[in-house]
Amino acid sequence: MKGLFCALAVVAAPVASADPVLEAIAGAEAAVVVLGETHDNPHHHARQARIVAAIDPAALVFEFLTAEQASRHVPGAAETDLETALGWDSATGLPDFSMYYPIFAAAPGAEIRGARVPRNRAREAMQLGVSEVFSGPAALFGLDAPLPEAEQAQRQALQAESHCNALPEEMLPLMVAVQRLRDAELARATLAALDTAGPPVVVITGNGHARKDRGVPAMLKRARPGLRVFALGQAEGEGTPPGRFDLVVSSRPVDREDPCAAFR
Repeated sequence: MKGLFCALAVVAAPVASADPVLEAIAGAEAAVVVLGETHDNPHHHARQARIVAAIDPAALVFEFLTAEQASRHVPGAAETDLETALGWDSATGLPDFSMYYPIFAAAPGAEIRGARVPRNRAREAMQLGVSEVFSGPAALFGLDAPLPEAEQAQRQALQAESHCNALPEEMLPLMVAVQRLRDAELARATLAALDTAGPPVVVITGNGHARKDRGVPAMLKRARPGLRVFALGQAEGEGTPPGRFDLVVSSRPVDREDPCAAFR
């Protein structure tokens, strides 16, 4: 990095004046730019679209597309046509496609990749083990080895908190394993895009996968130690997402129902 920003900084400027963000990304000279998000915050997606338009990436990697869905991408398609072509069904729990369409539209010539882990594969990972389900070489991303004890405990605590402390204790290691699988699938798809399309590659994913200390950037660094990766976290209001990022920017929070209500 070029020293344009500290390891963790918060910029509360509106998207329209996001020059510090673009300057930081340009100064990093990164081959891969990972743009975090809170999935249901439209302000986060608007910022992602503006950054993508400025970067003009060779490839886009989406957390919420499988590889098969990504292969159905139609460049330049209208919103409803693209939503249908991709099979993006918000009724199955995916965020509203209208928030993501501007990101596709911002890079009409980009190669599109997907790395989604469907629920059936997540269940298989819980039953058979992550290394047995992963679609690439498990050792390359460290999936063949357990995490250090302290990190495992930290990750389980975060899973418990993010699920409103409602999960049975025995589920927590399995949830951590699936999170590692999702990180690795995103990293694998990113490297594949980098090899076929060239840099820069932009990854669109949640903040949990975007963090540099243990998410996709860490997986990429493990697989290719010399690879330059920039990670952006997106906060809401005065909060900050857990983990380490090159830069954190803040947007207005959105009104949402109590996420713990369903567990109660």
